[in-house]
Amino acid sequence: MSRLLHAIVVRLNALTSRGPLKRLQPVTEALDEALLGTDKTAKAAPFLSDGMDIKRMMSLVIIGLVPAALAGIYFYGWYVAAMIATSYAVGGMVEVAFAMARRKPIHEGFLVTGLIFPLVLPPTTPLWIVAVGIFFGTFFGKEVFGGTGRNIFNPALVGRLFVSLAFPSYFATMWGKMHWGGAGGFVKWTVDATTQATPLIDFKGSQLISADPISLLLGHAPGCVGETFRIGILLGGLFVVLTRAGDWRVPVSYLGSVAVSALVLRGLMPGRVAPVWFQLLSGGLMFGAFFMANDPVTSPFTFTGRWVYGLMLGILTVLIRALSGLPESVMFAILLMNAVTPLIDSTVVNISYRRATTKVRRLAA
Repeated sequence: MSRLLHAIVVRLNALTSRGPLKRLQPVTEALDEALLGTDKTAKAAPFLSDGMDIKRMMSLVIIGLVPAALAGIYFYGWYVAAMIATSYAVGGMVEVAFAMARRKPIHEGFLVTGLIFPLVLPPTTPLWIVAVGIFFGTFFGKEVFGGTGRNIFNPALVGRLFVSLAFPSYFATMWGKMHWGGAGGFVKWTVDATTQATPLIDFKGSQLISADPISLLLGHAPGCVGETFRIGILLGGLFVVLTRAGDWRVPVSYLGSVAVSALVLRGLMPGRVAPVWFQLLSGGLMFGAFFMANDPVTSPFTFTGRWVYGLMLGILTVLIRALSGLPESVMFAILLMNAVTPLIDSTVVNISYRRATTKVRRLAA
């Protein structure tokens, strides 16, 4: 089988290496690397060696997302798989189109974006909205900046923000009644759309805490596809951190900041701020802390900057939940801090440089 695949790929590479089919070369290169791996090495300095390359990093993040995706299918049926497939198909087409236009290889980043995006949507979201959202997020959130590695904002959240503003009725109350017990949604196609509110919506409307910690941990409370089974999210997030596909500083500082901010602000505004445990276990906080705020492209590259980034994320999350008319704030907090990330890094670097310069002058004196 491997010989047959190798022969097919070699033939495709030959066909697209020149002539009118040359624009398809990024597609054949992607197939080559996906099916047979890659033997490419650096052709110019600097020659750096690291155990973590981009493909391995993306693969580890996808593995970390698997528990949340499987839980989404279990709770809401195989329609979730259709949402994921739609996201990959449309996002992949945008990625391929830009790769062909730029005559550059297809980047693996869309594999993570294509999986995260449907996981942050309500389970009854129509497939055409999934398609519109991933198209908008990939096009305007990433490709217009030059592609993966150059984007300022998390593309999955850009798409999520757009569809939530353009089609608000699908994001207000239509969360669906979850399958629970036995084979759950593994033997169902979808759930019925209902007006059941999420725990955060209940608290925002009437200061009612409608779910206990165990229900929130096990996912027995309505919410977006990938944000409910928090035990799975925690296990997947720990996997990403322990394999160094993501930095532990961002989720630790983010969740810690939420806990401290909620504790302080609840004493000042008890009617507006939920208890610490409810803040940590409700909404998309756990998912956002491990898989969206921790995006290596849109988060700070300095260690100190990551601590500052997580601290500000936590404060913003609690403040927006308490003071705005929105029940959830993780998406807005992350996008706002994405915009501030370059400022954080430049400030940290400048301070470190001034300190180092002062130290050198003292030693030379």
